[in-house]
Amino acid sequence: MTLEPLPDDLARDTAAYRRALGAFATGVCVVTADSPAGPLGITVNSFTSVSLTPRLVLWCLDERSDRWPVFAAAERFAIHVLPSTDKPLASRFAKGVSLLGEGEFVRPADDGAPCLPEALVRFECSTHDRIQMGDHLIIVGKVEAFHDAGGPESGLEALTFFRGRYGAASEPTE
Repeated sequence: MTLEPLPDDLARDTAAYRRALGAFATGVCVVTADSPAGPLGITVNSFTSVSLTPRLVLWCLDERSDRWPVFAAAERFAIHVLPSTDKPLASRFAKGVSLLGEGEFVRPADDGAPCLPEALVRFECSTHDRIQMGDHLIIVGKVEAFHDAGGPESGLEALTFFRGRYGAASEPTE
């Protein structure tokens, strides 16, 4: 199949571009950090591994986010890969209701970031680098600890995002 270049008017159409990007199914994560008002969360789908040695991951923060000042300056944060049952939590932190209440987080270490008590996987990180790129800040974290809720035996599915909607991914069968 040969792909034709996009017409100029469509190539400039931000909404069409965003829809095209939505064709890439992603996992859904909540990143948490401390703020002056208390523990804060934000939903992201821009999470990826960077390096195994050293253990580095990254996520991207939109400069238009109301949570930009906190996450752009955070020296410690936690990334939570969400199970499919956490769609309400993902929606809550995507919409800007971002403070964590009492009992909604745990703190594994005195100087660590606030952590959600349940996640498929949690990565506890210190900020390794920040790179401004376009209208986003790429935040690279050095993974200092991680916790995995289990493999196929856990029965948990991952929360996904595809074409603007939440879904689920189960353990591969092959």
